[in-house]
Amino acid sequence: MEVLSDLSTFAEILTDKGYDGYFHTQGAYAGKLEESIGEYLENCQKGTDSLPKQDLLLTGYLQWSGEEEPSVKCSMWVKYLNGKFSLNRMEIEKKDRFGQLLKTAELTNLSTETALKAVDAVALVNDEQKQVAGQSPKRFKL
Repeated sequence: MEVLSDLSTFAEILTDKGYDGYFHTQGAYAGKLEESIGEYLENCQKGTDSLPKQDLLLTGYLQWSGEEEPSVKCSMWVKYLNGKFSLNRMEIEKKDRFGQLLKTAELTNLSTETALKAVDAVALVNDEQKQVAGQSPKRFKL
C-alpha cells in the first residue's frame, strides 16, 4: 500500500536515509530536499512554474569527489497528490569524469519507507572490491 507524506515528513525520512545533499526539482530550484521542493511548489502557486502531468523529478549527486573523479547521480520520481508525497522510482548512475555512463541501477515500485539508504544505493553502482588470491604453495607432484 502506498503511503503519502507531507513535505517535511517526506524530506525527513529521505534525509535520515542519507539523502542529505543538494537536489534540483524539475531541473531547477537547487537546495536540500525540503527547500528545493518547497521553492518549486511556491513558484507553481505564483504561476511562475507549473506542476508536471506526471511525477516530480528530483536529481542530485550521492557521491562527488571533484571533476577528475567518477560521480554517482541519483534521480527520483516522486508522486505529488494534494500536498502529499511518495517516492515512486529511483535511478542511480555512475559516470566517469568525461560523463560516460559506467553503471546504472533502476529501482521501481518504491515507497518512501522502502527506499534504500544512500550508501546502499551508491553500492549498487560501485565496483565490487576485487579479491586478490595469493599464490598457492607449490604442490607435490608424482
